[in-house]
Amino acid sequence: MAVKKDKQKQADPQNLGESEKSPSPKRAKNTGRKRTSKRAVFPIVGIGASAGGLEALQELFANMSSDTGMAFVLIPHLDPTHASLLPELLQRYTGMPIHESEDNMRVEPDKIYIIPKNKNMGILNCTLQLSEPDKPHGLRLPIDFFFRSLASEQGAGAIGIILSGTGTDGTIGLRDIKAESGIVIIQDPDTAKYNGMPRNAIVNNLADIILPAAQIPVKLNELAKHYDKKSRRLYLEPTDKLSESLQKILLILRKHTKHDFSQYKEATIQRRIERRMNISRTQSVTEYLRHIQEDPEEAHALFKDILINVTRFFRDPEAFYSLKTRMLKLISQRPTGEPLRVWVPGCSSGEEAYSVAIILRECLDELGRATSIQIFSTDVDDDAIEIARSGDYPLGISADVSPERLKRFFIRSEYTYTIRKELREILVFANQDITRDPPFSNVDAVCCRNLLIYMNAELQKRLLPILHYALNKEGILFLGPSETIGGFTTHFSTLDKKWKIYKRIETTLANNISFPPIVYPEKAGLQEDAVKVPRPLSANLPNLVQKALLDNYTPACIVIDYNYDILYVHGATGKYLQLPAGPMTANITELGREGLKSQLSSAIRRVIKGEPEVTYHSLWVKQNSGHLLVDLTVRQLSLPPEPKKMLLVLFQDVVTEVKTKNGKVRGTKETKTDERITELEEKLKHSRQSLQTTIEELETSNEELKSSNEELQSTNEELQSTNEELETSREELQSVNEELLTVNAEHQAKINELSVVNDDIKNLLDSTNVATILLDNSLCIRRYTVATIKILNIIESDVGRPLRHVTSNLNYDNLAKDAEQVLDTLVPKETEVQTEEGRWYDLRILPFRTCENAIGGLVVLFIDIDDVKKAAEEKAAREVAEAIVETVREPLLVLDPDLHVISANNSFYNTFKVSVEETRGEFLYDLGNRQWDITRLHQMLQEIIPRNTSFQDFEVEHDFQNIGRRKMLLNARRVLQAFGKRELILLAITDITIPGQTRKRSTGKK
Repeated sequence: MAVKKDKQKQADPQNLGESEKSPSPKRAKNTGRKRTSKRAVFPIVGIGASAGGLEALQELFANMSSDTGMAFVLIPHLDPTHASLLPELLQRYTGMPIHESEDNMRVEPDKIYIIPKNKNMGILNCTLQLSEPDKPHGLRLPIDFFFRSLASEQGAGAIGIILSGTGTDGTIGLRDIKAESGIVIIQDPDTAKYNGMPRNAIVNNLADIILPAAQIPVKLNELAKHYDKKSRRLYLEPTDKLSESLQKILLILRKHTKHDFSQYKEATIQRRIERRMNISRTQSVTEYLRHIQEDPEEAHALFKDILINVTRFFRDPEAFYSLKTRMLKLISQRPTGEPLRVWVPGCSSGEEAYSVAIILRECLDELGRATSIQIFSTDVDDDAIEIARSGDYPLGISADVSPERLKRFFIRSEYTYTIRKELREILVFANQDITRDPPFSNVDAVCCRNLLIYMNAELQKRLLPILHYALNKEGILFLGPSETIGGFTTHFSTLDKKWKIYKRIETTLANNISFPPIVYPEKAGLQEDAVKVPRPLSANLPNLVQKALLDNYTPACIVIDYNYDILYVHGATGKYLQLPAGPMTANITELGREGLKSQLSSAIRRVIKGEPEVTYHSLWVKQNSGHLLVDLTVRQLSLPPEPKKMLLVLFQDVVTEVKTKNGKVRGTKETKTDERITELEEKLKHSRQSLQTTIEELETSNEELKSSNEELQSTNEELQSTNEELETSREELQSVNEELLTVNAEHQAKINELSVVNDDIKNLLDSTNVATILLDNSLCIRRYTVATIKILNIIESDVGRPLRHVTSNLNYDNLAKDAEQVLDTLVPKETEVQTEEGRWYDLRILPFRTCENAIGGLVVLFIDIDDVKKAAEEKAAREVAEAIVETVREPLLVLDPDLHVISANNSFYNTFKVSVEETRGEFLYDLGNRQWDITRLHQMLQEIIPRNTSFQDFEVEHDFQNIGRRKMLLNARRVLQAFGKRELILLAITDITIPGQTRKRSTGKK
């Protein structure tokens, strides 16, 4: 069975992008050598993205935990001349530290690394390796470059993710990751902003998991948990149990795919099963067996994994250079014109088959041969065969195919390289299982690279004689660097030991070839011969009778189309047509016998131009033993169900009456005399002369056409050169466009952040109600807050105008002058200013410093201090009033509108011998022994504030507590607290008691 080409162990990741060149000792690499790199003990996730990738990355890391135990390496398409903002933009969405990669930087888990601008990046020994690209712009494939090195470095620990982007970058690298049993995750194209890269990976059957970007972290967490258990390998299970489970899995595969893998190496099957276990999160082979039994789709996925497609163009360039040398010798020894046949079993998606075709075409050009080539390319994977037949490959093949070969054998489109038609026509792709289907035979070379390495020794011993049988004498067998012919040294001799190129040896020993029996489909009714049953008449009997009548009574005729190509033949036409030498053709004019060609071509042209029917009578058609007289008729043919326009060409023999030596007469038509023969000979002579003239004119026309053709060829070459230049320019523009899309996305994200910050700052400044003006270095207004409008006569159109052009409402004319002074000296200035309305502000002028500590202008602040100013004045006034009150010798009380004591002076406390605690805050009528609870006094005090009245010398005589009977005069009036905020009552008391004189009753009664 043919399987996909397995990996060639890549040497140095830094050489991943090299094209095929002539081998040299310095470049020689043994691709079969063992790895010496030290793989990380944690999974490394490579993430490729292009246009639209920023949004996908933000969704991915917004849902990603910070302790997955994985390392993430981001490979977006960046502008090589523009510093990327990606680390800053992504840091908001993840708690993992983000680093811009540096050369030899070690990769650690739970960290994110981003490729720097204008660099290619690979990974070796768990450290990132940076290199300069060949061109800053143009076709660059950094994702393929990193994925290839990641696959070589990490093997099964590699995870490749493709997010939004255009083009095909990443496809080639994903193949290598799958070949090493790594995992491939693709963003769902329906959720990607640009679906080119995800869709191309899916079309090439590389996707293991397809999810929206926001759901990928869930799958990564599952894989990380499963990776922690990878110390449990398949072979740690009991041998008998493992073998039994594997056999059952292979049986299920054979049931669903019709292919038997039982004779393939067990280690290969185990690796592929283990990879599927990682993806399906099954913990044992037994559990996976249940899973594959329940899910037929899993059987198909395992089948595709075993047939993993990892082939490349000119894999191992030195091997193909050696093959080319052998083929040159083989072709040079062949007879000229003998076709060259090659068989490529296990061709996968066709890269190696096309590589062989290119080599053979170059060999023929170097030898100047026109030998035809037939290459039979076979595989069991129908999907891979379809890719090979299409001949469309990602742009990443430019890393393996030289520019000269790309130009000659490929057609460049927007996202792919397509094999040219002249190369594609020499290859035939077909489905074939080499282990059970009959082989091709009589081929000159067999290219069977990295197919036998999958098979056990028994199957290899069965296949090598088949390959020997398929080859011609001294045919070439081309194997992979890890394959050998084993013990079949009597069948093959070695041409190149290093690159495993062998020549067939003719041997008389038994080949021990065993072909599977050919199974024919059962035919119904074979067992019915024992019982003879009369069969009914066929329903097609009228058509059969009609056909018999046509065959016996209708002249020979041919149906052709307007391109002169034969569509249908009726009757014996061999007398009128003959096969020409050279390639087979269906053109009727090239098949006509001598004497019929020119009239046949003329009649067809006339009918095509519109004549319903054209007939030429009595044409002398040359036969092998003489001539035949024929009537030729061409007419239009219309068949209603068939839309295609067709013509009917009729041939009818003319039977003449000729006297024989015996006097007998043959024929039914009146015979011409000898004069008629002479006349015909003259006409023939004239026709030949006319024909000669026509030929000469035709040769002249051909010369003119050749000259015109040369001019057209010259013009075509110029146009082709111009087209190549335009193609190169388009490639560069496409690359620049992708880079600009990435930069634009970064800028847009930054703009959105700045917009949010700007709104926050604006709302913050406006909410502080602090008038603020930002000035640039020319003292022009850059920004201002709403509160500034109350102080300066400023409007929106004043932004950008000098500060001195704006009038103010301040009783202060030095604002612009102070601003110039601060800008010159960088010394802040602060002063108090007052508006024309009398409101006070604290004016502060400060230098504006940028993040780089550069002076970017000034900040002018107007802080409202009017309340503070008035509070200070009120405090001063209150202190003066209190000093006055304390100085007065008469007792004084200050009452609130509810007649509660707010304060009293020392004279009151001394006169009535009371304390502050007994007085302040108490109701006036509750003081002492309620000596002030006088009805008349009530009425007068209650009218003071509402009516703004006062009273004087209200006499009160009473036995006061602590001081005895006294006579007092009361004076009261309304007073306003400072700034008129509160109305109070000032009550003054004068003691007018004359010693020895008392009254029994006060003048005011209670």
